Amino acid sequence: MKKSLLEIWQYRELLGGLVRKDVKLRYKQTLLGIAWAVFSPLTLTLIFTFVFSRFAAVKTGAIPYPLFVYSGLAVWSLFSGSLSSAVPVLVNNSSLVTKVYFPREVFPLSAVFSKLIDFALALAVLLIMLPFFGVPFSAGLLWIPVIVLVQLAFAAGLALLLSMGNLFFRDVKFIFDSVITIWMFATSVIYPIKSPNHLINNLLALNPMIPLIDAFRGAVFEGGLSNPVPFLLASAIAFITLFSGLALFHKLEYLFAERI
Repeated sequence: MKKSLLEIWQYRELLGGLVRKDVKLRYKQTLLGIAWAVFSPLTLTLIFTFVFSRFAAVKTGAIPYPLFVYSGLAVWSLFSGSLSSAVPVLVNNSSLVTKVYFPREVFPLSAVFSKLIDFALALAVLLIMLPFFGVPFSAGLLWIPVIVLVQLAFAAGLALLLSMGNLFFRDVKFIFDSVITIWMFATSVIYPIKSPNHLINNLLALNPMIPLIDAFRGAVFEGGLSNPVPFLLASAIAFITLFSGLALFHKLEYLFAERI
């Protein structure tokens, strides 16, 4: 573990270069450019607001529904976008994986970190929206870097495991595409997740993204973490996932060249 972390640190310039390359390629030859990072969640916010205001009454407490949805989509997009980019990253860079030596972890990690640019823009728009809905700024915003760090740890751990899994079994990409959609609707992205069934609530408690998104909303709209216990449990799961991903990735790295 220590060796893996030291190698990643030694190749931090390569990691930064891959992040910049990913951001440039993603928005190259597009009319809106990096504005797509904001356009997509805003469009979905408008759609969900229209649908749920017309056909279903979603209670979000003191949080205006458009802000509830947009904040959930901003956090979820960072998570799902990171994993979507990370799953095929080793296969897509097979020539580099087999010919040049450097820690292969930089590929899935760069896919995760490159989404931070999109998230930063989405967060800036969210902060601009707050005064228009009468939501005051508070010291709870200082929790955002901590919450994002935990989410990055969780996403990075899954990115390592999924990119490696897709290298060995190409089915992983197709399974992931289905699971990530179901996962979103099992998370409090566009509506609060709560069931009168205790068994369902216990199963939902195993989803770390629920307390992470709830913590983010608490930091932005409620001035802090109203319920820190679920966030601490999610943090533990996130870092266990990260360290497990690093350990397994490093252990099986010698097989990558022959499986490509």
